[in-house]
Amino acid sequence: MYRQDPNPTGSLALSALLALVSLVALLVLLGGFRWKAHWAGLATLALASCVAVVGYRMPVGLALDAAAYGAAQSVLVVLWITFNAIWIYNLTVHSGHFEVLRRAFSSVSDDSRVQAIVIAFSFGALLEALAGGGGPVAICSVMLIALGLHPLRAAALALVADTAPVAFGGLGNPITVLAGVTGLPADHLGAMAGRQVSILAVLVPFVLVIVADGRRGLREAWPAALTAGLSFGVTQFLVSSFLSYKLCDIIAALVSAGAVLVLVRFWRPTGERAARPAGDGAARILAAFAPYAIIVAIFSLAQFDAVKAWLAKLTWTFQWPGLHLLAPNGKPVNTGYVVNLGSATGTLLLVAGLLSLLVLRIGPLVALRTYGRTIRQFGWAILAILSVFALSYVMNLSGQITALGLWLAGAGGFFAFLAPVVGWFGVSITGTDAGSNALFGGLQTTAAHQLGASPVLFGAANSSGGVMAKMISPQNLAIGTAAVGLVGKEGELFRRVFLWSLGLLLVMCALVYLQSTPVLAWMVP
Repeated sequence: MYRQDPNPTGSLALSALLALVSLVALLVLLGGFRWKAHWAGLATLALASCVAVVGYRMPVGLALDAAAYGAAQSVLVVLWITFNAIWIYNLTVHSGHFEVLRRAFSSVSDDSRVQAIVIAFSFGALLEALAGGGGPVAICSVMLIALGLHPLRAAALALVADTAPVAFGGLGNPITVLAGVTGLPADHLGAMAGRQVSILAVLVPFVLVIVADGRRGLREAWPAALTAGLSFGVTQFLVSSFLSYKLCDIIAALVSAGAVLVLVRFWRPTGERAARPAGDGAARILAAFAPYAIIVAIFSLAQFDAVKAWLAKLTWTFQWPGLHLLAPNGKPVNTGYVVNLGSATGTLLLVAGLLSLLVLRIGPLVALRTYGRTIRQFGWAILAILSVFALSYVMNLSGQITALGLWLAGAGGFFAFLAPVVGWFGVSITGTDAGSNALFGGLQTTAAHQLGASPVLFGAANSSGGVMAKMISPQNLAIGTAAVGLVGKEGELFRRVFLWSLGLLLVMCALVYLQSTPVLAWMVP
């Protein structure tokens, strides 16, 4: 049986550099050569498989099986969620209610920078809190396009905005996964993550107005950015620390949207015209928002213990055929495949979509045809998502990811600065913060014990550092370009957001390092 060896070369640095080749290649192909995401994903998958077989001595058949296992994991984790989220959006377009929604957002402000904050940051955070999985990027992108923004700029805004809420996305799923992997209390991890990403939340709206309109945007729209960021960050900090990490993004999103709505009643950016009234009756406006209200209701209902238990009955788990291997410590690696049809985020979105048909007055045949068009809309983006998930599992199951983590953990006390980088790499290849926490959560806490540092701090840093990689992960780039009708432009979109990803990552690294010292140690639960 294959046993993972994170140091097959005898030099941990060389073994880590071998693993790093695939990640660097992926970033270079996307950003440097502007390859389409599906070709970059397939090429990097082939490279990572060669490294696994030649460098890490993984049997060829096992490497291929690991790739198939990873691709299969993406079906429920990303595709099932994204298809249903975009389907709901497409239903509102077909029924004409999306235009009502667009006019409602336009009535808040006629300024594109304020609209970007309200839609991409506040409304996007609400969508991330409920579902995640690429839905906020897709839905907010098309909303911004409908308000007149260029498609690539709209996608870039949605990607950048989908950062601060990610650590608590899907009702806190990344933190729940992190607690399961590390054995640490979920409430402590949630509180610690809240004391990191809430700082980030204050900065993100400022980045959005720069992306939307450069320095002029920052100069003219900074009050809206400050209001949204500060209200979101403070609420996220307080709710994650003293109430519930599962609810903090929902409450923070509503508070920030409300704060901006109050602000624009008394302040208007330079050059903005008076906002136009929506021009629709209350019933039509309520119907336009109804699908999202139904999503909130469905996901809230699914959190009750009795409902959870009922949904859990529709779950099947089986071991992936032929995928048997041992971890470096000799214990079997879990290669189970969970089919949680009842409780899956995508299924809950599907139920919300079906209920929305009644409100939107759409028949079943039209709904079915719309679903077919939704799947065709993604086209090559589906292959990109499948290939990158396959890549991440080949790297993980062969031991390449562990080699990278152990190498970084050898940095001693400076590892506190690098801990968010580990999470950033994890999300870069898995596309999800929960996936990164599953990969690296245990490594982070092990490093903390070795260094005499707080395992809660390092564990949360993995989740907080990972959120900045959401905007550059190939899966989300593919979702963003598919949503705005620019499949194949993933490389150009990557170039637009990569420096922002790095810049915000450095801020998080500095924050976590200071939290590991007496300067900000008081922030650690």
